Amino acid sequence: MILKTKQLSKSFGGLKAINKVDFELPKNEIRGIIGPNGSGKSTFFNLVSGIYDSDPGSYIEFDGHDITFAPPHEIATYGLSRTFQLLRLYQDMTVIDNVMSGYHTRVPYKFFDAVIGRKKIWDQERAIKEEMMELLSFVGLADYAELNASELSGGQRRLLVLARAIAMKPKLLMLDEPAAGLSPVNVDNLMKIIMQLKEKYGLTLIIIEHILKVVMDTCNSVTVFDHGQKIAEGTPAQVKDDNAVIEAYLGKKMDDEEMRKALAV
Repeated sequence: MILKTKQLSKSFGGLKAINKVDFELPKNEIRGIIGPNGSGKSTFFNLVSGIYDSDPGSYIEFDGHDITFAPPHEIATYGLSRTFQLLRLYQDMTVIDNVMSGYHTRVPYKFFDAVIGRKKIWDQERAIKEEMMELLSFVGLADYAELNASELSGGQRRLLVLARAIAMKPKLLMLDEPAAGLSPVNVDNLMKIIMQLKEKYGLTLIIIEHILKVVMDTCNSVTVFDHGQKIAEGTPAQVKDDNAVIEAYLGKKMDDEEMRKALAV
């Protein structure tokens, strides 16, 4: 398992945002996380990535490392990268420079290389830039490499955030609502990219997404949260047939045909 949690909990005052969640994710899987607003999905991401500290008694393991109380920068060095619902780009930097900023933890040279090995650094910088251009081409932004990030459309900025996260060369990539605000055409494009990520870069992925079509059509398995608890887990087909999921998600019981229509959008 690349990611495992045991009894993972997080309280905000008297509110249990996450309540004793056991979670396991095998390598090279695409896992979707769904649930109604306030169900704990983003809190789960924030706990795993070190943004929040979990409650006593919780345990988080990533790729063999106990990261329960590790800070975000340490977790990133182990190979975990994530995106956020709110875009966090350097608006006055170029697209290529934004992507290269994601590569900083993987820079192969040291301080003394800069002092005594200038040619070596130039060669490495050139190789890094070529690699980042290939990455921009993969997400469809190569033609915009020298534009400032502020000049991109909303959909293009989301693709840039994705490219920067991939540039960190993670083992696990966590995407928090990557399709938010995208047009139907760009949603389809995003789905193609997600499907290719596992094969091209050998990534394991977790996706939080309200556009259920993205989850149902791209994920190998789905975990469902409600009121801070994991209420269901299985293949997309199994989740579609789970009455508890539909009742939690839409607040009412539905017959089988209605359920399938609701989760097919």
